[in-house]
Amino acid sequence: MIPFLIYVAIFIVSFFVVNRLIRRAVRTDFTSLKTVTFGDENAVVSDRWASVVSVITIFLLWGMFTGSVLLPKFLHVPGPFKGIATFEYTAATPDGQEDKATVTVLVHPIDQSVEAPEVEPGDGWAKNDSATVGVWRSGLIRVDRNDEMGRDEDARVIAVNGEPIAPGGEVITEFGRVGMSPKGTLNFEPGKGWQMEPIWLPPPEAVVQRLGEIAHEGYRGSTLLEHLGYSLFRVIVGFFFGALVGIPLGYAMGLSNWFRGWFDPIVEFMRPVPPLALIPLVIIWAGIGELGKIILLFLAALWIMAIAARSGVSGVRISKVHAAYSLGASKAQVMRYVIAPNSLPEIFTGARVAMGVCWGTVVAAELVAAEKGAGMMIMVASKFQNTDIVIMGIILIGVIGFAIDMAMRWAERVLVPWKGKGWTSTRCCDGRYSLPGSSRAFATVNYGSWWMVGDERLELPTSSV
Repeated sequence: MIPFLIYVAIFIVSFFVVNRLIRRAVRTDFTSLKTVTFGDENAVVSDRWASVVSVITIFLLWGMFTGSVLLPKFLHVPGPFKGIATFEYTAATPDGQEDKATVTVLVHPIDQSVEAPEVEPGDGWAKNDSATVGVWRSGLIRVDRNDEMGRDEDARVIAVNGEPIAPGGEVITEFGRVGMSPKGTLNFEPGKGWQMEPIWLPPPEAVVQRLGEIAHEGYRGSTLLEHLGYSLFRVIVGFFFGALVGIPLGYAMGLSNWFRGWFDPIVEFMRPVPPLALIPLVIIWAGIGELGKIILLFLAALWIMAIAARSGVSGVRISKVHAAYSLGASKAQVMRYVIAPNSLPEIFTGARVAMGVCWGTVVAAELVAAEKGAGMMIMVASKFQNTDIVIMGIILIGVIGFAIDMAMRWAERVLVPWKGKGWTSTRCCDGRYSLPGSSRAFATVNYGSWWMVGDERLELPTSSV
């Protein structure tokens, strides 16, 4: 909760700083000249300032809550207590005798082996004690082991630092928590602070160091590039065949009542089924080789691409189709010049979603007897609690996935430049008008009664144009 609140605070502060101070001073882009931007897709672009601050904030929080050496110490959140901790306990016997003694605990890093500090025993029948406890750990302390009157004499601890304590209770000290087990043994747990233990979340420099080691030495007999290459190969092949089958299927469902009725129940039934649930069937049907992994990724992409293509066809404005038919276009020409161009934005959106799902599924796919792959590397490392390797694999998968997504965005901008701009015909050099994305003239209004569909010039009464 604390990291989330800090993240929200940074988001709000950076928003006001960038928009009130920096953007007020520099506003020279075309979007800034628009009077209406809400609801205008072309007016919404990725804010580079927001992207930079967002990435820096994530790494900043990561370093703050792991005590990273990459950050100055004043940015670190409170860490676990290390050093000498002391607390005083009061012991009492059934006949009412009471005595006090001090417990000294050396709290040390968990990767170090240390000896308990030496302490003076004291003058009373309750003797001073010493012990060692690792950071983020807790330890039982038998304070009665060296007392002159212990459990055999029914002596028991009744207070810690002057505060009463009973079996199952606890007392909070400045160094941590002192609890009492049901049998009366004290348990000391040093203060953990807000920082995460490295076994749960290692600092950034530990992940970078592990990345260098695996890049140089490899992991489980394969180089890092081989692991990433196998995962990338599986994802691309599974996505390719999913798109190859899903896009025509979606077009058919969007254009034919029979295809829609036949395949719609299947697609809508399979769409919410997670790919992970199909692993047992894929193993039974296709075995544990590469084919089974690719089939699983194929099924992960298939339904998404089919639904995206169907939505793209269904989203074409009927006025465009009617206009094309009124100008004499055939079904093939309507498909090529109207339906396909207008459905491409939905298909690209579905492709980006399908690619993300495939990357999420490859980790599970590589659980099935995989010897190489980023997912296999992550799952094996998790069994041995090598969290630095797990995070390294996650970051690498995210970077590759982000690069693929950026490439698909670039391809969308190049191949679908008319996205969000509606159907505005483009004037050709000889006075004709063409559809977006096509250099061929499609119709004309201002230059007589002739019009073009493809390479064929046809005559049409002016009233029909």
